[in-house]
Amino acid sequence: MLSHHLQNALKDLKDLISITKSDIEDIKQAQHDHQFERLSIKEEKLKSFEAKKAMIDYEISSLMTSHPDVELPQLLDETQHQLLDELKINLSELREVNKHYAKLVVVVSNLYNTFLERLVPTEMQGYNKVASKDSTILEVRV
Repeated sequence: MLSHHLQNALKDLKDLISITKSDIEDIKQAQHDHQFERLSIKEEKLKSFEAKKAMIDYEISSLMTSHPDVELPQLLDETQHQLLDELKINLSELREVNKHYAKLVVVVSNLYNTFLERLVPTEMQGYNKVASKDSTILEVRV
């Protein structure tokens, strides 16, 4: 059962990596709608991975409880060791891909905020930013 959960968790991780890589390509092309469309899929995959990880934890805990005198490496077979190693590698890759994506999101966000600030100058009133009374760039004529 542990091997089954490990394989399914790996599939979810690979899907998350693929989706995030697609998000990176779309943000580079300024195709933000595609990213928003994939958001629900990404959230589902993340919840699925978390559930499978909980099942993996439970299976490992059960193994250790039923064999208290045996170390964990001896309880797992070669396939399970390989799957755990692959899981570790994929988690590391997802972390790196997410870091790259986060950097791009921050850059794009700063760009849009700069454009907005130039179009509609703001000033601070306490902790809130409000449109400046001097913002003459936007003038409504009827």
